Amino acid sequence: MSAQLIYHLICFALVNLVMILAGYLFLKHKQVLSGWLMLVISILLIYLLFQNEHSIMRMLTIIATTFTGMKVISVTQGYRNKPLTLTFKQWVVYAIGWVGMRAEPFETLGGRPLPNAWPMVRFGISRVVLGGLLILLAHILVNQHFDSRLTYITVSAILLVGLSLVLHFGLLGISAGMWRFSGVNTYYLFRQPAKALSLTELWSKRWNIAFSEMTSVAIFRPLKSRVGSGAALMAAFIFSGLLHELALSVPVSSGYGLPTLYFTIQGLLVLVEKMLVLKRITLFQNKIIARIWVFFWLVVPMPLLFHRQFLKLVVWPLAGLISPL
Repeated sequence: MSAQLIYHLICFALVNLVMILAGYLFLKHKQVLSGWLMLVISILLIYLLFQNEHSIMRMLTIIATTFTGMKVISVTQGYRNKPLTLTFKQWVVYAIGWVGMRAEPFETLGGRPLPNAWPMVRFGISRVVLGGLLILLAHILVNQHFDSRLTYITVSAILLVGLSLVLHFGLLGISAGMWRFSGVNTYYLFRQPAKALSLTELWSKRWNIAFSEMTSVAIFRPLKSRVGSGAALMAAFIFSGLLHELALSVPVSSGYGLPTLYFTIQGLLVLVEKMLVLKRITLFQNKIIARIWVFFWLVVPMPLLFHRQFLKLVVWPLAGLISPL
């Protein structure tokens, strides 16, 4: 690790520490706009600091900084119309130690252990193991020297699933379980997405609850009364796309606009689903049709989200592989 990278990582830690400390002041004084301004400035600083570092390092630091800033905004917005019952210690522990966008569970930090802690930890460990096996399978396939294009597509899909199992279902599941030992009512942030019978259900209740919490509190609810639920929903999806631009496009300086397009499509499809429900069209009552619908629209546009340059410069290297193309 170079001296320059160590310096940049120290600056990264300081920027996030300042965000956390200032965030509690914003939270106490209900200063949501100050939180947005701090988020923009902090992301710009981190981008400038890490613009010459490896794509993976740029991605990780931008994501971490974005999450810290969005926690300030989401929690401040969440407590805006009610008394602040979250102590400074609880805020700091939450901001550093939990990915979710609701701080209320940490109001009971230090209380009696909650049930289901060990089952959640065991679940997380099993997913880490399963994800690790898939990553190992990807290594084996690459070493077989199959057709390079076929290898690229197949291994990329396996790596995305494997890394998701390790992080989203594994490490975050372990984290949720461990916090329950300290009396914090944490929960799975990814809740059996394969059971979703509509895109509405998938994005609001099953996939990345932290993101749905964040966009609901910070974007959808504040806009709903001003522009209507449909426009507010689309704004929330487009905002999700912009955040994914920061995570997937900015680190590799490529694919700009594609993640936003992916989430714009998802938002439009959710509006279509809501229209079908209002018109009492029973398309999704058949579970097979419903799951085909969800799988098709989730997977077919996915190259927009995980574009080639991101796969080559981030996903393959994360798994210790070099892209063949």
